[in-house]
Amino acid sequence: MGSAAELAAAVLMMLGFAGVMVAALVPSVPAFAAAAAVTYLADTYLHNQGSYLLNRLSKVRAGLSIRFLIRQLLLVLLLARLDLSEEPVFYAALACFIVFFGLQAPQGALTTLINNRREMPVATRNVDLASRIRIPDAPPRWLMNRSGEKMLHLDVAAVAGLLVWALTDADVAGFAGVGVTLVLGAAYVLALVPYLRGNRIPPNDAKVLAAASAWLREYRPETVLYFSGSKDSAYQVNMWLETMAQLETRPLILLRERVIIQNLAPTTVPVICVPGGVHLMNLDLSTVRVTLYPANVGKNIHMLRVPTMKHVFIGHGDSDKAASVNPFSKVYDEVWTAGRAGRDRYAIADVGVRDDDIVEVGRPQLAPIEPWKGVPEGPGGAGDGYCPTVLYAPTWEGWDDNPGNTSLLLAGENIVKQLVKADPPVRVLYKPHPFTGTRSRPAGAAHRRITALVEKAAAERAADPRFKADAAEQAKAKAEMARIEARLAQLSIVPDAKSDEAVATRDGLVDLRKHEEVARLRAQWNDAYWRSFPAWEHHVITGAEPRLYDCFNASEAMVSDISSVVSDFIASGKPYAVTDSAGIGVEEFRRQNTAVRAAVILSNSAAELGQLLDAVRDPAADTLADDRAELKRYLLGPDEPTSIDRFNTAVANLALKSEARNVGQESRAAAGEAALTTPVPTGPEAAETPETPETPVAVAGEGEGVAAG
Repeated sequence: MGSAAELAAAVLMMLGFAGVMVAALVPSVPAFAAAAAVTYLADTYLHNQGSYLLNRLSKVRAGLSIRFLIRQLLLVLLLARLDLSEEPVFYAALACFIVFFGLQAPQGALTTLINNRREMPVATRNVDLASRIRIPDAPPRWLMNRSGEKMLHLDVAAVAGLLVWALTDADVAGFAGVGVTLVLGAAYVLALVPYLRGNRIPPNDAKVLAAASAWLREYRPETVLYFSGSKDSAYQVNMWLETMAQLETRPLILLRERVIIQNLAPTTVPVICVPGGVHLMNLDLSTVRVTLYPANVGKNIHMLRVPTMKHVFIGHGDSDKAASVNPFSKVYDEVWTAGRAGRDRYAIADVGVRDDDIVEVGRPQLAPIEPWKGVPEGPGGAGDGYCPTVLYAPTWEGWDDNPGNTSLLLAGENIVKQLVKADPPVRVLYKPHPFTGTRSRPAGAAHRRITALVEKAAAERAADPRFKADAAEQAKAKAEMARIEARLAQLSIVPDAKSDEAVATRDGLVDLRKHEEVARLRAQWNDAYWRSFPAWEHHVITGAEPRLYDCFNASEAMVSDISSVVSDFIASGKPYAVTDSAGIGVEEFRRQNTAVRAAVILSNSAAELGQLLDAVRDPAADTLADDRAELKRYLLGPDEPTSIDRFNTAVANLALKSEARNVGQESRAAAGEAALTTPVPTGPEAAETPETPETPVAVAGEGEGVAAG
């Protein structure tokens, strides 16, 4: 159902229809008008919110068209109960509703046909198709967006006019309302017709695919990131965009679902979305040598079938989950992991992935995380008011009620209470998972209580004379943030959500200078954000900005749960604690979760937090420092060469193997063709002709094997 407001609107709509029926039977024009208004408003609100209830109503034959038709029929019943069935306006009302219902068919057909004819076989970003084919502007958004709902609402004029007639006996009101509805309905249908003309629709599929292949032949992509998935999995491809932009080979992102390109983060890398398998096979990808796969999905087979390129599973994050050692990984030429831990994981799972097919490349996405520079200098809170910062970043409650999913429910308040009361003091940053409370009401309530604890502690600290704030500096930082936000709004590099897919393809060429300016401004905004409040102030951080890695860099330690957050934080080398919310015990918890082997393990009472705080304040008390360094190397590999350098090296090495294989195949094919075209001696000459050596074929095969090795 969604929010409480949606539930209330749904109940009101149901009660409104009941009220309309009762008012029609009584009969009462004012009551009918009031109940009808409630149904119109509630219906519109639920559509604006995209409520799931509307989908359920359609499943039980109470969809939008039926609801409008019922209201119209009940209006006819009201007029009949008022003994107005012999009046000319009554017959006009019947004719109006019949004709209006009939107009919905061509309106719906035209809208569907326009949408279908404007849907191209490929959608792109940063690919110049506009210079090769003509892509016309889309119809106005007001004409196409939620068109069925808009068409149906044109009956408001007729309903209002007829109610006024029933109340005042003014025939002109009834005829006027009926006339307005019919004229507007017919006008809506006629307004759609011009957008079916040839100059208003994109070229046919063959021409679009030919243009895409022509661009590919000109661009000559070498490394492809291939992805298929649902809207909710878009983050899996988004996490690799920056890495693709840093490749030393020509990159291309190949998507299979339109919903993914609609949710793709801004990037400078060319993107092609090809939903159709046949269309994908017809694209010219002959220059591609390496294809990278972030997920194991069925549509991968459409690319895996191409032998002229090497295929690599790169995943979307290393963890101890079963998905990280999927037996499907056997189909790839190589599997790339962050560090030795990934290699060992496959060996232990014994799912058929050979050790020599595994390459350790690190995690290029973690480059923005700054390494720890040791225990911060300063008196620890008194005097200049400096405090070490501890980030509390719990994960969400998950899809079930397993107590090990999140620390919020059983340990969250204990953790925050001890942190805000720590002596010497520390600063607390609370950054909850964005899904927190979406499934579990107790988790949402715990989040609100923790937020209140942090805000109360922040207010108390602000009143403490030991902690002083530079009001002028904070005001300056806030003004700078406002200026940057205004400029970022002007520089929006996200495709216009109001344009259709064809227009987004035509206009979706990145402005590199704008893209670079946005990146620079975001960095400046992040710097200003941390200056906009005192360095000792407790803070609740929600929303997309500042990002999680920015919070890592602003902290000296972290408390979290078993999730990718912990694995990523290890890259910083800073002290961290993980909560054993399920209470399985320290030894078993460490055995089951590689990422916590160098962590302070917290019980739900959070009594062990002192060990973490001691490590932040005193190097001698940091007993897990060596363990963290060793675990970081084990999970993520060495610091040098950098992860992106190792990644580029792995791409280059595999591209060489791919090229060697292709050359070997061409040599073998050429040798076979030569053998077929060489005349075979006959008669006495055949006895004198030495046996034809098979050296060319053997050499080609040996060359391929050496290169591949």
